[in-house]
Amino acid sequence: MPKGVYIVPFPENEPVTSFEHGSTERESLIAKYHKMHSQQIDVPMYIGAQEIRTENKMRMAPPHEHAHTLGHFNYGDSSHVHAAIDAALAAKHQWASLPWEHRASIFLKAAELLAGPFRDEMNAATMLAQSKNVFQAEIDAACELIDFFKFNVAYMEQVYGEQPGSNPGMWNRLEYRPLEGFVFCITPFNFTSICANLPAVAAMMGNVCVWKPAETQVYSAEVIMKLFKAAGLPDGVINMITVDGPTAGDIVFKHRDFAGLHFTGSTGVFRHLWKEIGSNIENYRSYPRIVGETGGKDFIVAHKSANPKEVATAIARGAFEYQGQKCSAASRAYIAKSIWDDTKTSIIEQVSSFKMGSPSDTSNFINAVIDEKAFDKIAAYLDYIKEQSNAEIIVGGGYDKSIGYFIEPTVVVTTDPKFKTMCEEIFGPVITLFVYDDDKWEETLDLVDQTSDYALTGAVISTDRYAIDFAMKKLENAAGNFYINDKPTGAVVGQQPFGGARGSGTNDKAGSYINLLRWVSPRTIKETFVPAQDYRYPFLD
Repeated sequence: MPKGVYIVPFPENEPVTSFEHGSTERESLIAKYHKMHSQQIDVPMYIGAQEIRTENKMRMAPPHEHAHTLGHFNYGDSSHVHAAIDAALAAKHQWASLPWEHRASIFLKAAELLAGPFRDEMNAATMLAQSKNVFQAEIDAACELIDFFKFNVAYMEQVYGEQPGSNPGMWNRLEYRPLEGFVFCITPFNFTSICANLPAVAAMMGNVCVWKPAETQVYSAEVIMKLFKAAGLPDGVINMITVDGPTAGDIVFKHRDFAGLHFTGSTGVFRHLWKEIGSNIENYRSYPRIVGETGGKDFIVAHKSANPKEVATAIARGAFEYQGQKCSAASRAYIAKSIWDDTKTSIIEQVSSFKMGSPSDTSNFINAVIDEKAFDKIAAYLDYIKEQSNAEIIVGGGYDKSIGYFIEPTVVVTTDPKFKTMCEEIFGPVITLFVYDDDKWEETLDLVDQTSDYALTGAVISTDRYAIDFAMKKLENAAGNFYINDKPTGAVVGQQPFGGARGSGTNDKAGSYINLLRWVSPRTIKETFVPAQDYRYPFLD
């Protein structure tokens, strides 16, 4: 059988479709949206080679049109968790033994299928069930996921190619084994690309996975599983289950072959799961890998030298794209007093011009928040703000869930830098601003660093290079992704590896080789060509 050292195609970031008025891409996607909107689907669980359906059906509806039914997904129980683990472990030996270039080929094919025949379906599913506009769906569900597949294959080649040196008479090698057991993947609603990447990156490195998507993302998760199957992913490598979280956790985290957790979600849940894993540590075959990206209380700091319109635009985009439902979204900002009046005018002008409604209307910049629970939580924050004497809403503040879960993009100004909404993660279209005295630049940076337990993203806006350098040093540990003169969102695979520390996660950087290293267990191999035949060393003479 021929062998070789294989070089994968050099990855380039997928071009983002602009969806200009009258373009064929826009017409095609909107037509797909309406076609899928008019159908009802029944989403099974994918366990081994089987599509599992149950009597317990859960309704799926668009957040922007909650009376409409998109279909149902099948809710499982503990038996399905056991079955998924068994199916993963049954597939493990053959999958792990498959030469890496064949695993690479599957995900490269998935990238090409997504760039072509699956693109509209994946985007439309994300628009329908996660309420993203065409651009937000495109940069997430299509482009970022294509980038994850292609760049991770290149990183896989890089990892496998990292080999030790050897002295004369010997040969040292590093073998990158998959983890011993299965990986449990828990994914959020807000990024279709993250939902696919968490199990895909572990599987790419030879692991088998049990995947539990968020219930509000199951609609596009179905398209992800169809994509994997079309790309040739063998049965049992990634098993998708839709079950209650505690039910799954009670089984997974007590299983001897649990090998790793790949998680994106809330900090509270992640900390709970870490404790659960720790309490069962003696039961496992090996120490599980725990990789998590969680919440953020992400900041923008505007220096007195900043351009007010640039500050306002960073706030408008950074806080309100996808209704602020990004772990990287700006939710607090600190503005120098001397530029405040002009910045305020521009913020009000820009945010007031936003159109809000269904993603089917491409002129809508703002769509609905994900579900009623999120709506009620955000509305409660707005009600609280309206009752306080030390905070003022300068734009937005309204909400209505009669048709969909719509929250007006809201900008709050407070005189208290420790005001509730300056400190707590809201995960919605609300940003709170604090205006500081120009001569309190250093004290303000201390506030930024100390106000939140999170450390995911942040931005400094300034034309003063000394101020930028000072801010970078003061805020060294305040953000895993730091932006200069830009909004703190929009990390691109291969350009800005993503992840934060402190309460924001383990900072294992999705979109880089760093994440892939977490899903392998290296074995060092030393081969000696002419072994010694006597124990005596020269120093003994």
